[in-house]
Amino acid sequence: MRIPFHLFYGSTNEAATDDRPVQAGWLRAMAGGSVRWNWLPWKFLLRRAARAHGFLDPVALLARLQRFAQPSEVHEPLELLRAGVVFHARGLINARVIQHNLDWIWPYWIERQFDPSDAAFLPRAFSITHVNLTHRNWTALGVPSCPDLPIVDPRGLVTPFLDGWSLDAWVLGGDDEALYPSRAESSEQRLDLDEGITAITDSRGDGLRLLGELNVAYRDGIPTLQVRYTGYAAGGGFLVVALRPYNPEGISFIHQVALTEAHRGWLVEGRPVVHFGERIEQHSASDYRHGDVATRLAEQTNTVSVDCDVGLASAAALFALPVGVPRRIEVIVPLMEHAQEVGTAQSWSDALAGCARLEIPEAGHKFLYEAALRTLVLHTVNDVYPGPYTYKRFWFRDAAFIINALLAAGLSIRAERALACFPQRQNPATGYFHSQEGEWDSNGQALWSLLRYCDLTGCVLPESWLRSVRKGARWIVRKRLPDGRGEFHDGLLPAGFSAEHLGPNDYYYWDDFWAVAGLKAAATLCEDSTESAESAHFRAEAEALERAIAKCLQRDEQRLGRPAMPASPYRRLDPGAVGSLAVGYPLQACPVNDRRLLDTAEYLLEKCMVNGGFFQDMVHSGINAYLTLHIAQVLLRAGDARCVSLLDTVAALASSTGQWPEAIHPRTLGGCMGDGQHVWAAAEWIMMIRNSFIREEGERLVLASGLPRRWLDSGERLAFGPAPTRFGTVRVSVSLMEKGRGIVVSWDAQWRQRPEAIVVAPLDGDAVVAAAEDARVCLHWRCTA
Repeated sequence: MRIPFHLFYGSTNEAATDDRPVQAGWLRAMAGGSVRWNWLPWKFLLRRAARAHGFLDPVALLARLQRFAQPSEVHEPLELLRAGVVFHARGLINARVIQHNLDWIWPYWIERQFDPSDAAFLPRAFSITHVNLTHRNWTALGVPSCPDLPIVDPRGLVTPFLDGWSLDAWVLGGDDEALYPSRAESSEQRLDLDEGITAITDSRGDGLRLLGELNVAYRDGIPTLQVRYTGYAAGGGFLVVALRPYNPEGISFIHQVALTEAHRGWLVEGRPVVHFGERIEQHSASDYRHGDVATRLAEQTNTVSVDCDVGLASAAALFALPVGVPRRIEVIVPLMEHAQEVGTAQSWSDALAGCARLEIPEAGHKFLYEAALRTLVLHTVNDVYPGPYTYKRFWFRDAAFIINALLAAGLSIRAERALACFPQRQNPATGYFHSQEGEWDSNGQALWSLLRYCDLTGCVLPESWLRSVRKGARWIVRKRLPDGRGEFHDGLLPAGFSAEHLGPNDYYYWDDFWAVAGLKAAATLCEDSTESAESAHFRAEAEALERAIAKCLQRDEQRLGRPAMPASPYRRLDPGAVGSLAVGYPLQACPVNDRRLLDTAEYLLEKCMVNGGFFQDMVHSGINAYLTLHIAQVLLRAGDARCVSLLDTVAALASSTGQWPEAIHPRTLGGCMGDGQHVWAAAEWIMMIRNSFIREEGERLVLASGLPRRWLDSGERLAFGPAPTRFGTVRVSVSLMEKGRGIVVSWDAQWRQRPEAIVVAPLDGDAVVAAAEDARVCLHWRCTA
């Protein structure tokens, strides 16, 4: 979670570990980070003002809260404070509007979360803000070369612009019959990938039906949201297209709506942004004082415009439905004012050309792979975003996993474009790769990503990138705490906020494992450069940090009575231990059968699973698809068949459009935290499929090590590729031997360097070692009594 609730209140940051300027919580945020606030006796003024009005002393309260975390130079990143204020400001507005106007037609999440008979219902008594905690699900629409991503909620509500208003559609029949998709008992949604990405929502009621088909395509060189609504009413009625002052997060203000002169579109806030394929036959509009336009449609006022000082204007365009005959209406919303430059518009076939293709007998799992590929493409146009809405901004952490999946799937051009922005995000003076202050994992992730790029493409970094590499590695060296002070955290990185779902600020092993990987990556990248001596220095520093970690983990084992790795030297075993799996996946910095790694996975499987998936109690309070797959990757490397059940669990948790929110509500199975379309989760699905077919282990290439037995027994051909690896590009295919006695694994490779061996290691068979040039292995199943 990037915006935990407590961030709304900020931090006094009393305990800093060095002499750098520190943040002063929300006061600092209000000043835009200005150091001038340090000159004022703001603590005294704040205390005096609070006490004068009968409030608790906020400075003392925040200081008390900070004692639950380890002292850190940055208690909460300023970037998260800003995001938290925005998030909960909307929640405050939601609290003022929604519960007092439940006669409105609201988005799906509100209809469910405010319904006391629904599993999603949440009492609101002492909740300061009302936010979507039960159905944070949406699907991005777009084209490969446009960063603008309209989103569609589970019932077809579409939000064309980031954080903006939405379009909905309803069917009105006779005798007060109405079909509102957000309230409908019968509604299905799916994603059609045949030509781009089309979200199709089919809602039905008594004698009423509404079909919504939404996609983005180029019109006259302009990326355009295309919405096609087909309405049906057995007894006749109206198809209604409605402009709504909200989106899947809640209220989004509309102050002014007007019909265009030709009655073929809407001007919203004075701009002609919504266009209809034919003339609007009836029209209605309403402001907040008069209520939702949905309640005024029977009046047939034909209002052509409305101004609302509150910002809750709504409008409806009506089209007559003949008795028993469907009618289709098209609505378009240009996403840009001007056409893209010639040559920048990329088709889906071009965007996916050369990527690794998947052949398996299970259509659902294959669909999820295809959807995940397109999710990655949509969110890596000009930058790398972990989501189309809540998380539409850059983090090195998410980018490392997303870029890794891009490279593994053969989408290297997009990966290279993203990596080219890394030096621009680096502090030129300190070498810190900055996405938000106080996160100490970013340098390791940036350096590791650059090495992965070289490994999987065979490319050599330009000197400008190598300068950035050296600066980044030096930052890690300087950032490490000194050894020999007698502290449990000697030699580690400072306490920080890094993977915030691990808990409050602490000396996280997650940071340290990434730092080791970053230093080793820098050492490798600099080996053949003019700074080869510095390469040896980076490697020596990595080894020193590894020794410090090992010393801490040895103490942890004595303290906890088992080898499992906690989140930090000061923590007991809890769900935060999932971060320590990073040493096994994706970093592969320990053997496949490392006892600490496997015992950590066992602890998580024993204590932290809900409905078959990993449940993160901290902040997320939901099932995490992507972290479940991290556990599955550890099991996969160890040859543990339980990885398949985790794969299947994650598949079952996907939405009908093939997406995963960051965290999943255990009862509603809707999103409960983060972005409703989590790109990191999509990246992990791609990596799990890829590694099940082909993965590197040291100087060996391991094939077919994670394929479910049901796929192998199906008799259908399994295939994956062309898949970039450290040794070259490889295609893998698996077929069943005659009479099902075993499998035949074949590979076709373009080697840059041959692996020492090919290891074919199915979950239910004995491993077979072959030479790279063999190109084929026959493996018989074990005989059973």
